[in-house]
Amino acid sequence: MHRFNRIISKTSLFVVLCLGIEPAHAQHFLPPSDTYRPDRLKKVVITEVAVSTAVSVGLYYLWYKKFPRSRFHLFNDNREWLQMDKAGHAVTAYNIGVLQYDMMRWCGVKKNDAIIIGSATALGGLTVIEILDGFSTHWGFSKGDMLANLVGTAIFASQQRWWNEQRVTMKFSAHFSPYAQYHRGELGKSWASRILKDYNGQSYWLSFNVKSFLPASSAFPNWPSVALGYGADGMIGGHSNPDTVKGNLVPQFERTRRFMLSPDADLFRVRSIAPVDAATYLLKPFKFPAPTLEINSKGKFRFYGLYH
Repeated sequence: MHRFNRIISKTSLFVVLCLGIEPAHAQHFLPPSDTYRPDRLKKVVITEVAVSTAVSVGLYYLWYKKFPRSRFHLFNDNREWLQMDKAGHAVTAYNIGVLQYDMMRWCGVKKNDAIIIGSATALGGLTVIEILDGFSTHWGFSKGDMLANLVGTAIFASQQRWWNEQRVTMKFSAHFSPYAQYHRGELGKSWASRILKDYNGQSYWLSFNVKSFLPASSAFPNWPSVALGYGADGMIGGHSNPDTVKGNLVPQFERTRRFMLSPDADLFRVRSIAPVDAATYLLKPFKFPAPTLEINSKGKFRFYGLYH
């Protein structure tokens, strides 16, 4: 099933604004509280309940209402979309875990408890979606999706437990691909649905913060990162490309995997004024547009001056 993703581009203006500002050595937005703050926790719980309810209602009307319900069943979609959907599950679980952890620490919850709560929130929320899938005739409960959820959650939890920070972050980027025109039902009609549904235009990244792997005495800047990306191209359908869609011939495209190397920026590691700190925190899950080198599964190289 296609998942909700959001894409907000970071701009080079942020780099210019932040380079000269004092480096941050501790979390400066949603900073951890030394004491338990039940007043904050109450606000977080109320907000999360409201958001969860809105997302659940939205999912029902956008997806599940369109298809008949069935008895609970499993569905093996491991070979669909060249596993792009699995990468999406892992990245989603990771970022839910990170966000929930940061909010719990802001409320004064102890570190290990916050890791458990963050992990449980990520797995619990995505498991609910899988269960809903299991009762839909169009989909089903996917073991592969659950495994991807576990992987993303583990990447969050293990780093927070042993490093007490996220040295390797999981990110998302997207652009419009030329393939949606051939199967708008699968790949999206509006610009929003194309961002959400067209896996050809999506990329998923592991972004390694350079400074966090260097000695503490290093004068290297806090914000530069190196990112490894995964994408796919030429996909008109999940398992294979159809010859026709609604009677219209579809050109034959070769389905290929794409592996990418690119610089990245974690601007949240640079202290700035409060509104910029808040913005850079919210933008953390999104890959910074940058020059990118790609090699695909056909062994062909390609360089992009600015890839997003």
